[in-house]
Amino acid sequence: MSGRPTSPACGRWRGPAPRPGSPRGRAGPGMAELLLELFSEEIPAGMQPRARKDLERLLGALLEERHLAFAEMRSWATPRRLGIAVSGLPERQPDRVSERRGPRVDAPEKARHGFLRSLEGLDYELFEREDRKGRALYARVREAGRPTKEALGEALPAMLERFPWPKSMRWGEGEQRWVRPLHAILCLLDEDVVPFAFAGIRSGRHTFGHRFMAPERLEIAHPSVYGERLRQAFVIGDPGERERRIREEAERLAAAEDCRLVEDRALFAELAGLVEWPVVLMGRIDPEAMQLPEEVLVVSMRQHQRYPSLRTADGRLAPRFLVVANIEARDGGAAIVAGNERVLRARLWDARFFWDTDRKQRLEERLPALERVIFHARLGTMREKAERLETLARFLAGFVSCDAEAAARAGRLAKCDLVTGMVGEFPELQGVMGGHYARAQGEPEAIARAIAEHYAPQGPEDDCPRAPVSVAVALADKIDALAGFFAAGIRPTGSKDPFALRRAALGIIRLVLENGVRLPLRRAFRVALDGYGSRFGQVDREQHGRELLEFVADRLIVHLRDRGVRHDHIRAVFGATPDDDLVRLMARVRALEAFLASEDGRNLLTAYR
Repeated sequence: MSGRPTSPACGRWRGPAPRPGSPRGRAGPGMAELLLELFSEEIPAGMQPRARKDLERLLGALLEERHLAFAEMRSWATPRRLGIAVSGLPERQPDRVSERRGPRVDAPEKARHGFLRSLEGLDYELFEREDRKGRALYARVREAGRPTKEALGEALPAMLERFPWPKSMRWGEGEQRWVRPLHAILCLLDEDVVPFAFAGIRSGRHTFGHRFMAPERLEIAHPSVYGERLRQAFVIGDPGERERRIREEAERLAAAEDCRLVEDRALFAELAGLVEWPVVLMGRIDPEAMQLPEEVLVVSMRQHQRYPSLRTADGRLAPRFLVVANIEARDGGAAIVAGNERVLRARLWDARFFWDTDRKQRLEERLPALERVIFHARLGTMREKAERLETLARFLAGFVSCDAEAAARAGRLAKCDLVTGMVGEFPELQGVMGGHYARAQGEPEAIARAIAEHYAPQGPEDDCPRAPVSVAVALADKIDALAGFFAAGIRPTGSKDPFALRRAALGIIRLVLENGVRLPLRRAFRVALDGYGSRFGQVDREQHGRELLEFVADRLIVHLRDRGVRHDHIRAVFGATPDDDLVRLMARVRALEAFLASEDGRNLLTAYR
């Protein structure tokens, strides 16, 4: 692969609003550029985006505190380096004039002498001024700006000590911490080194290239040549460019096989954080492994190996995978592909073992094993949850218009895959594998699908179940969780929601509204609470129902507001008609919107105002 050098910059951040005595700088004559790079062992890909933002924030605050205006800031990160560049810096801090209040003019001589001693060594001018406390002695202090290089060298070590890595470490004999051991600190202000030390490393003008293809020490004469020197040493600093390069190469390889790339933004962003010089290669999946459920293949490749997957023209999973290497191998990557094929073959062989073994036992035969799986210490076991889901799904079937016995059986079997070998190895597949095992043992498709979909929707962008039995079981799972946790006194607080109860409430809202289910929620929560028996002692059922409805109503307001519905329209309907039928409430909101948009509605609003 080849390409012309580009700037390593990716994040761009304008300087802080100017303060008195510190006007915004602009790149031009007399302006300097700062370059700071911290070269270390491997930085976890998931920490890199946050680290760039933290570096921008901390350095921006430092420059403001030191009265150093700037034109533009840009940051970047690779697995081995975190860097930032700032343009438009002045060569020295601006001179500043400040005033200090001293004692009253009629104060004892001792107070005047103390004030003068505090000014020793400063350039100042004394004068008197009348203020609220009488006539006082003041000093006008003139403070000459220091060279920017000196000011930065003094302040940068403390800034790095405050760096908020989620996890950091010490190494050697030092006490200072970084995400991984530091090897070099590059810090230049134009062609001059900004001198300081951190974690036993003195700043300089050198860094290093690619770990394998150009490990030699690189001397950087000026920030303007940094990006080109890195690229010559097989390092692309900009994570956005690395991601684009991965995508383009992946799409090219996919097209050559008449396939298309499976979109996965999070995976491609992570891959960009794992390599400094991305090289995309294609491998083949063992034909025997292709007999596994598609989800097993995708999760195994994505979660464990970070392999993007491909689909054929007709939408099936292709027997190919992509691997992103960090080196241009002399053999064109043949050894890398062979090694990755071998690793994937072993992992999928394990999955094939689980698939074959799990199918030897029917789902209902696994119910006793659920007694050893705790749902929550206050809410009992998964066996008890399965029994509650059976009852609740049967009740909800009447409102969803589906077969009550099918819904009950799906609810009873929904959690059985939690004790299978496959879900033990791939927890992400819970529910999905239950659906596959249900089909394998001859369950009707409606039941198998309901088991597979009962966790959905798991977010605002997740697909919502549409099949009636699936809707009943998915509703039962979420209503049971909300009713139980609220009865146990466990509710979301502030930003903390460890049991995803807000997500459960949003799931109920979407299932009801998107499927037009006329469900009396108060009654549904009462049936769910009955399923817990006497576990919570004496519970005020009316209060419990009100609190749950208020919680769901709050999530509904947020849900509708995110979709452009005015919050005052929502609250007007909710305040006028307390109702637990979300479909009817939504119809009233839409009716109010339509009326207020009409001429009569506008006239009414005008008269009211």
